[in-house]
Amino acid sequence: MSISSSRLEILKTYKVYIGGQFPRTESGRYYIASNKKGVALANVCLCSRKDFKDSVVAARNAFAGWSSRAAFNRGQILYRIAEMLEGRKAQFVEELTKQDLTKAAAIAEVESCIDRLIYYSGWCDKFQQIFSAVNPVASSHFNFSVPEPMGVVAAVAPQNTSLLGLVSLIAPIIAGGNTIIILGSTQMPLSAITFAEVLHSSDLPGGVVNILTGKVSELLPYFAEHMDVNAVAFCEPDNAAQQLLKDKAAMNMKRVIIKDDMKWSTATAQSPYMIMDFQEIKTTWHPIENIGGAKAGY
Repeated sequence: MSISSSRLEILKTYKVYIGGQFPRTESGRYYIASNKKGVALANVCLCSRKDFKDSVVAARNAFAGWSSRAAFNRGQILYRIAEMLEGRKAQFVEELTKQDLTKAAAIAEVESCIDRLIYYSGWCDKFQQIFSAVNPVASSHFNFSVPEPMGVVAAVAPQNTSLLGLVSLIAPIIAGGNTIIILGSTQMPLSAITFAEVLHSSDLPGGVVNILTGKVSELLPYFAEHMDVNAVAFCEPDNAAQQLLKDKAAMNMKRVIIKDDMKWSTATAQSPYMIMDFQEIKTTWHPIENIGGAKAGY
C-alpha cells in the first residue's frame, strides 16, 4: 500500500509563555493564523483575562530577583539571548517568510533583532551613570537622583511586525530591571512564541518575560485595569484604544507609554531613553557629617 503524497499537514499549536513555562491558554480557545494568501500556518492561543492575571503574578514574583541583579549580569543575559537568536536565525527567517515577508526582509529583521539585543545589553550597566545626578541643594546634605525600575510592565507589541517590534519593546524594559507581559501580533504571531523558546533556552529567569497571544481589543482593558501593573506600553495609532488606556490607568496611577510613531527597523527605534521611559527617579538626601567641627565639603 502506497503512502499518499497529498497528506493533510498537522498544524503546530503555539502555546503561550508564562513564568518560564509553556502552558496552553486557560480559556481553551484558539484561532488559526494564516498569511495573506489564506494559507493556514498554525493554531494560536486566544488568551483570556485569567492568562493575563497569571502572567502578572509570575512577573511580580520575578521582579525582586531581576531588579536586584547586578547590571552587568543583566547585560550578560541579554547578550546570551542575542547569541541564542543568532543560532536559530534560519528558523526565524522561515517563519517570517511564511508570514508574507520576502527572504531578504526576513533576514534583515532577524539580524536587526540580534543587533538590538546586543545594543541594550551594552546599556544595562551604563544608563544609570548617564541619567543619575548629584543635585545642588542649599542645606548640608548630599542629594542624589538615581533611576530605578518601575516594576511590572504590560505591553502590546506592534501589530505590523512579527518579531522586531516585540524584541524592540522587551529589550529596553528588561534591561532597566523591569519584568514584562507582552501581547504579540495577532496577525503575525508565530515568531513571538518561538522567541519565547529562545528566552527559555537562555539564562533569563522565568517570569521576567511573559508572552501572550490573542486579540488586542479583548485584553487591552485588563492591561490597563490590573492594580499590580505599574506601566503599560502601547504601539498602535488607535486613538480610542489610547484613550481607554489613559482613562483606566488613572485608577492606580500607572504610567502609559505610547509608541505609535516608531519606525522599528531604523536606528531611531533604539535609545537609552527607551530604557528611561520605564524608570522612576528616586532621590535620596544624605546629611554631610561634621568632621572636627568643620562641615565636610563635596
